[in-house]
Amino acid sequence: MHRSGVVMAWNVFKFCTALRGLGSIMILLVLAVVGVTYYAVVLTIYGPAWYAGGGLDSLTAVAVLLVFHALLVMLLWSYFSVVFTDPGSVPPTWRPEIDEERGEADPLNAPEFSGATAEPLHPKVRFCRKCNHLKPPRCHHCSVCGRCVLKMDHHCVWVVNCVGALNYKYFLLFLLYTFLETSLVTVSLLSQFIAFFSDGEIPGTPSTLATTFLAFVLNLAFALSVLGFLIMHTSLVAANKTTIEAYEKKTAAKWRYDLGKKKNFQQVFGMDRRYWFLPAYSNEDLRKMPELQGLDYPSKPDQAQEF
Repeated sequence: MHRSGVVMAWNVFKFCTALRGLGSIMILLVLAVVGVTYYAVVLTIYGPAWYAGGGLDSLTAVAVLLVFHALLVMLLWSYFSVVFTDPGSVPPTWRPEIDEERGEADPLNAPEFSGATAEPLHPKVRFCRKCNHLKPPRCHHCSVCGRCVLKMDHHCVWVVNCVGALNYKYFLLFLLYTFLETSLVTVSLLSQFIAFFSDGEIPGTPSTLATTFLAFVLNLAFALSVLGFLIMHTSLVAANKTTIEAYEKKTAAKWRYDLGKKKNFQQVFGMDRRYWFLPAYSNEDLRKMPELQGLDYPSKPDQAQEF
């Protein structure tokens, strides 16, 4: 690769094979963190407090356990939805109906692009030379997965999958429920963590004390790190951009897909409010909103097409 006359010999994509090999390890790591947290919160601290009974402590334990388990269910549901949902691939028979640069007023004719075995004849039709097929709007090639992904946001090693058109909502919910769960655990274990640095005697065995300390540190670290990602992706949803598009179009004054915060939000979460906080879509939204399928996105008619 040549840039400003300098040969760039180092290629970051040589690590793609290593990233693919991290799959099972990352899933086991996530489950290990969940297991440590569950042991500390439920089995060590608040489970025994609930069974002991007696006044405010018992009621507090019940409240913490109910919220903890509810958030844990939503976290794991969202996480495995991201892991096992295909982010979206380009159908073999897909062809553009219009030129994405010229707009709807200037439709494409069949001779302007060839089949998926050669470069398109029209220079403005997007084509992936690695996959050897045409590329829909907002589609990018993932070198880790080795294929084009619809509305690709990024490849996430934590979910062992690409985050794209069909699982981006699930990824956002995973971030949300992870932040809420880790924040709850951090607050719930704060008094035990402070007790480690006091002069008084701390009840419990060395193993339970070590697990509680580790759970607090891990959940605090995850809460702070996930909060940053959550803020970033909230701003991306509000602007109707992916991480890749935000990087590529950071100097662009206008973005053709920015239809306003409400419509931008609906393009990710759907229009049915009952499903906004669930890693699923209603059948009606899937039927009425083609953008949820990742191939067709409404844009501002008065702006030039951008990529």
